Amino acid sequence: MSQSAKTLIENYYAAFNAGDMDTFLRLLTEDVVHDINQGPRETGKAAFVAFMDRMNRNYKEQLVDIVVLTNEDGTRAAAEFVVLGEYRVTDEGLPEAKGQKYRLPAGAFFDIKDGKVARITNYYNLEDWIRQVSQ
Repeated sequence: MSQSAKTLIENYYAAFNAGDMDTFLRLLTEDVVHDINQGPRETGKAAFVAFMDRMNRNYKEQLVDIVVLTNEDGTRAAAEFVVLGEYRVTDEGLPEAKGQKYRLPAGAFFDIKDGKVARITNYYNLEDWIRQVSQ
């Protein structure tokens, strides 16, 4: 069971890196819970789609050095990775976007239900990101 969870998360990040939003979103439950880094908790695939639309408009990101860990029964997973990004369009409440590049260590935690991602909790150091894009 843990291998299928690991494969699910690897496929999730492969679809993200490929910009394949159809596959990316198919890997989520309809009632997916998304804990935004230093932000609110959103519930439902529609909210996640809106979040990803904003992210894809404002940022261009690739994730590298991805390591995925799972529990024995395959119901939970964690990933650590590095975000290589470009800040393309100013996001509300954040510094002005001018095409700044950034490199940011990050992590995520997942709940898995019926072979799909049921919860995503992302973490990264927002102060480090702000420092990088403000230089």
